[in-house]
Amino acid sequence: MIRVFDELGAHSDGTMKLLFDFFPILLFFIAYKVFDIYVATAVAIVASVAQVGWTRWRHGKVENMHLITLALIVVLGGATLFLQDEMFIKWKPTVVNWLFAVVFLGSQFIGKKPILQRMLAQNVTLPADIWSRLNLSWVLFFTVLGIVNLYVVYNFDTDTWVNFKLFGMLGLTVVFILGQAVYLTKHVKPETDNDSAPGR
Repeated sequence: MIRVFDELGAHSDGTMKLLFDFFPILLFFIAYKVFDIYVATAVAIVASVAQVGWTRWRHGKVENMHLITLALIVVLGGATLFLQDEMFIKWKPTVVNWLFAVVFLGSQFIGKKPILQRMLAQNVTLPADIWSRLNLSWVLFFTVLGIVNLYVVYNFDTDTWVNFKLFGMLGLTVVFILGQAVYLTKHVKPETDNDSAPGR
């Protein structure tokens, strides 16, 4: 039972990290509501740079995914500002999610462990086939999220897309993570007698 709570705790930390990752999106949302899509895009670029800089200062390193996301917001956001075309920034969530899907899928075949296992194995012990299923579920999630973003982009106005970008994507991601946490509690390897013995 203690082991299960440990795993849920690890996922709670992951949820807090997720909220931190959504910080530039929150500022984008606020700037859009106060000004317009172009000011919001500039704010998102600055916020992303600050986020990566703070992470580097606080932890001494930056995850590759954060660097990839930063590069995309700078390139696509810059194109939005330079060409005054909001479609570039609207495509950014789809490009990011599909790129992550490719990375997670590639990790199934490159290296000894799927990328999700490399990220979480320190806190979670699972059979290899479960790690593979969880990793593939993220591939599917990223792919679908990218498709849903494009559906909103091409079928609704900018106000609706901005609302979806914050509330829709964040809500779907949190629900997905909580679903994975529930799934994990059913497959976490139980502690052995040796692990539970005093002094071990």
